[in-house]
Amino acid sequence: MPRSRRTENKGLPARWQRHHGAYYYQVPPGMEAAWDGKKRFRLGGTLPEAYKAWAERLQEPVADELGTIGQLLARYGLEVVPTKSPKTQADNVRAIVRLTRLFGKLKLTELRPKDVYKYVDKRGKVVKDGREERMVPAKTAAHREIEVLSHAFTKAVEWGAIDAHPFKDQVRLDGARAEAPRSRYVEDWEIVECLALAPFRKRGSVRAIQAYIRVKLLTGMARSDLLRLTMSSLKQDGIHIQRHKTAHSSGKKTIYQWTDDLRAAVKMAKEARPRDLSPFLFCNSAGEGYFDEKTGEAGGWKSMWQRFVDRVLSETKVQERFTEHDLRAKCASDAESLEKARALLSHADARTTQRFYRRKPELVEPPKSRFE
Repeated sequence: MPRSRRTENKGLPARWQRHHGAYYYQVPPGMEAAWDGKKRFRLGGTLPEAYKAWAERLQEPVADELGTIGQLLARYGLEVVPTKSPKTQADNVRAIVRLTRLFGKLKLTELRPKDVYKYVDKRGKVVKDGREERMVPAKTAAHREIEVLSHAFTKAVEWGAIDAHPFKDQVRLDGARAEAPRSRYVEDWEIVECLALAPFRKRGSVRAIQAYIRVKLLTGMARSDLLRLTMSSLKQDGIHIQRHKTAHSSGKKTIYQWTDDLRAAVKMAKEARPRDLSPFLFCNSAGEGYFDEKTGEAGGWKSMWQRFVDRVLSETKVQERFTEHDLRAKCASDAESLEKARALLSHADARTTQRFYRRKPELVEPPKSRFE
């Protein structure tokens, strides 16, 4: 009878181990040549790194014959997750590990809708309350994990492992993607307050963020696309971008045509840079871009933005915090039509624009009364 796996290894693919903060693969006897002659191969320090290294080393896809949910999630992790953005990859891999721990041994045909509901009800997380730790529900995290499981089963149908999805259209989770969209609408006067905030110096964070806000409100660009802008993106006919939606492919191409306001905003961004010769429109003191392509994060920029909003709340009349995403939504909300908003945000589907970004109340003129 095989030994039971240690707690830290549960949910990981077969023959994987977590040791001293890294992930290792116990190479099957006779396969050492394919793994640099090692019996224990270091895959990486993070789960996404480990999955990537494992996929590159394998000669064939994992488990063509998918019998269990664990095998399905392993193949999904190797073939589907790497096509997503770095941040989504990390989130998906964490979800795969958690899902495998609970459902991994089940056959694909054994999962029932009630199992999904039970998972969401029982999913919790530990939080610190003073010196004590307590378990609280983690419904949002559970919903995201079920989304991964659902997509994996969709791929299982595509791969011919099963004939039908076991819980699609049978499970309705309150608060998942169907949760009420964020409704914060940033008023014009609040923008004026932000742009009037006095900077501490001629160049640097405050001026850069104020220029960033101007460009964002004129174009509606996502943060990842704005922080990727380089001097080569600024062409004679406008600003050229290609939305970055996944790790290996880019989204829709968009050209934001020049206007006087857009030219002025870009000029302000250039003048706010701490390094004139940086290839990036928004750069740090070393002239480097803020967006980390490996992690999909922009840690330095997020910290700078946080400090800026803190100053806005303490030094201006603005009382309610807002996010960069709220500014993107303001651009869409202020557009004269849904189609113009969709084009600005480079959305393929106007329904996404309408549901999540058009937040401004609709003005309706009542008809004339027929009664005197």
